[in-house]
Amino acid sequence: MIKLAPSILSADLWRLGEQIRMVEEGGAHLIHVDVMDGSFVPNISLGIPLVKSLKGKTKLPLDVHLMVSDPEFYAPRFVEAGADVVTFHVEATPHVNRVIQYVKQLKARVGVVLNPSTSLSVLDYVLEDVDMVLLMSVNPGFGGQKFISSSLRKIEALRNMVDKRGLSVDIEVDGGIGPTNIRDVVKAGANVIVAGSAIFSASEPRERVRLLIKLAEEAWAERAAVRS
Repeated sequence: MIKLAPSILSADLWRLGEQIRMVEEGGAHLIHVDVMDGSFVPNISLGIPLVKSLKGKTKLPLDVHLMVSDPEFYAPRFVEAGADVVTFHVEATPHVNRVIQYVKQLKARVGVVLNPSTSLSVLDYVLEDVDMVLLMSVNPGFGGQKFISSSLRKIEALRNMVDKRGLSVDIEVDGGIGPTNIRDVVKAGANVIVAGSAIFSASEPRERVRLLIKLAEEAWAERAAVRS
């Protein structure tokens, strides 16, 4: 159930291939690619050419997080470029279901993203249609931010919503997660964890990946034991 997705937004782009190999060797499950357009968020980052370049050069699925103002246009193009999972912000479009269907038609996994202050009620009529919900635990746009503690209540509420409906939707959390709080995030109900600076600022990224996975798996087992 537990998956770790290192965010290459925090990687050293000069050494990107080497650093991706490090997290692969550490046991990471996904590569998280943050795409920013300078409009929806106040930053510009990675794009379609990088996803094309990564496809086939890493054995890990590419988890592409679109922080863009026009997901209807970009989501299908990132799938065509090689994304295995595409998540997009519900705040970026009034046509959430349309974007979901665009991605599904291309046989990729799809998820929606909620900013920290966005209510879970936006999921009422799309939760059954997605493979993943990504909850931001920082305001999107920059790496290295501090985890917003109220996110834990939101994760728990979403987990209850997913379980009550009998769904197998992944709950991904992104922002400010590291060794000191990953257990709390998992115990609240998240099973896909994005970590960027906590991994790539470490002197040994392989060992940091192994540590985060170990802490997360222990927390998930403890959560399951309590609930049983």
